Amino acid sequence: MKCAGKLLIHGQRMGKGGGVSPTILRIGPYRFFFNSREETRLHIPVSTPEGLAKFWLEPTIALASYHNLSQKDLRRIDALIREHEDEFKSAWNSHFRQ
Repeated sequence: MKCAGKLLIHGQRMGKGGGVSPTILRIGPYRFFFNSREETRLHIPVSTPEGLAKFWLEPTIALASYHNLSQKDLRRIDALIREHEDEFKSAWNSHFRQ
């Protein structure tokens, strides 16, 4: 599955008093990002206008949690994460292990 996505690595300010939440990739309605002040286990959150999900990237790709997303969206997000796994891991290492 190929997708017309744009690999981005830049900070996006969260609300008042929040930290930086760098966007890693945007594809259609999906925004893949990191929370700069979150747990250390390798994972990727994704937001859509409808909801939010979090996927573990290690030891294997797995859904960690979600809110207000359909099974269809979760399958699509899972496929995109698998397709871009290497980019996400590289971005994680650049962002968190500098």
